[in-house]
Amino acid sequence: MHIAEGFLPPLHAAAWTAVAAPFVIHGTRAISRTIKEHPEATLLLGAAGAFTFVLSAIKLPSVTGSSSHPTGTGLGAVIFRPPVMAALGTIVLLFQALLLAHGGLTTLGANVFSMAVVGPWVGYAAFRLLGRAPFSVRIFAAMALANLATYVMTATQLALAFPGQNGFVGAWSVFLGIFAITQVPLAIIEGLVGVLIFKALRSWAGPELSALGVFSRRPDHAGTKVEEAIHA
Repeated sequence: MHIAEGFLPPLHAAAWTAVAAPFVIHGTRAISRTIKEHPEATLLLGAAGAFTFVLSAIKLPSVTGSSSHPTGTGLGAVIFRPPVMAALGTIVLLFQALLLAHGGLTTLGANVFSMAVVGPWVGYAAFRLLGRAPFSVRIFAAMALANLATYVMTATQLALAFPGQNGFVGAWSVFLGIFAITQVPLAIIEGLVGVLIFKALRSWAGPELSALGVFSRRPDHAGTKVEEAIHA
């Protein structure tokens, strides 16, 4: 994630841009549909984008040509689903490349595919697969695994571009090992932050989350209302 400007060979940069483009186009349409169907969630959509921007702007040194960051994409993936995050993540990465010199324009496609496509889909899949687990566990897994999946994808991109003498597998193992030093602790921290954020969201944006299908309400055995975390 945040592979530096000019670091990838031109052919690789162009290929990753072509691969990411359909997801971004679909995500743009998904945002438009979400705003049309749920106008009350517009502020929440902006908050998800801002959360991703702030977290992924925190930069820790890592392997040459890249860096380690939180990503924040698991939050938006759970609330709005992964296609929306493909578009939001692209906006975030574009602004970071232009304003903060994080990543670059030539490597934007590669960074979008790892952070805004692969990460959100893996995080959302974890959230759904853990449907019977406590909600906090599901959120922790979504946030942490979205983070880790981003870096596995980044390691894959770098290994494909620079296989070295040991080939793709050898380079991939090296990149993963270097990233793991900083990324595993960051993923755990991001998972914990995600749990706290969702607890706050349930307090001030409960109706919006219910309308989006993140939470629903049903009567318990005593006839009172309890919140149940779902995502239809």
